Amino acid sequence: MSSNPQNTTTQRPVLELKSSSFTVPLLVLNKYDLHLISDQLAFKVQQAPEFFKNSPLIIDLDSLVKSTKEIDLKALFGIVRNHNFILVGIRGGKPEHNIIANELGIPVQSATQTNRPTPKPQKIEPAPVIDQQSDNEKNQTKIITHPVRSGQRVYAHGDLIVLSQVSAGSEIMAEGNIHIYGTLRGRALAGVQGNNNSRIFCSDLQAELVSIDGIYKISDDLNDISTGKPVQLFLNEQNLVIEYL
Repeated sequence: MSSNPQNTTTQRPVLELKSSSFTVPLLVLNKYDLHLISDQLAFKVQQAPEFFKNSPLIIDLDSLVKSTKEIDLKALFGIVRNHNFILVGIRGGKPEHNIIANELGIPVQSATQTNRPTPKPQKIEPAPVIDQQSDNEKNQTKIITHPVRSGQRVYAHGDLIVLSQVSAGSEIMAEGNIHIYGTLRGRALAGVQGNNNSRIFCSDLQAELVSIDGIYKISDDLNDISTGKPVQLFLNEQNLVIEYL
């Protein structure tokens, strides 16, 4: 019995294509030194191993190609994969780099996406995302009334309010502010699309990682913070500040 793939009146289609938004760490390379790149990547991963474990990654070659004539992309890709990153694209390369990347099955970002400011220290740069939602949808506040459990990821195009705890191993992200009326044990990233005025408000900070506009602190940086006390986090001259409320 044949089936009509366009007949969707009686049942839900097998698949759907939808737009989605998510952040991807962007590896910005300013100097071509494979040994140094490997060492510094290892140092970054050691700072937040669970955050970077099997993380997708895009390599930005824009600054590198202006000062370096020869780039061994295969060796560079190998270094990235050796540190357990999943390489999902490059951007800012020359045509010959894009050809090599395509031959290796690595997507190439559009040339119009390569212009951006010089990266700031200890910053996780969000890669551009395609989002077909309206402005009203993007500015909406998302409210979560139940606990965010381990392994779950929540994304808000505006502010995000969590009326319960955020468990270890979970991740919440917002383009605006984050309010957590419970214990934060997982990861919280505010201002993920470049809003450095975003803030994180938390009733009890025990996080694995907190970040605003890519500037982050990991659990080892939070040892001096008293648990059970409400705090706010914000940026001051590219420093992530934590204050008691």
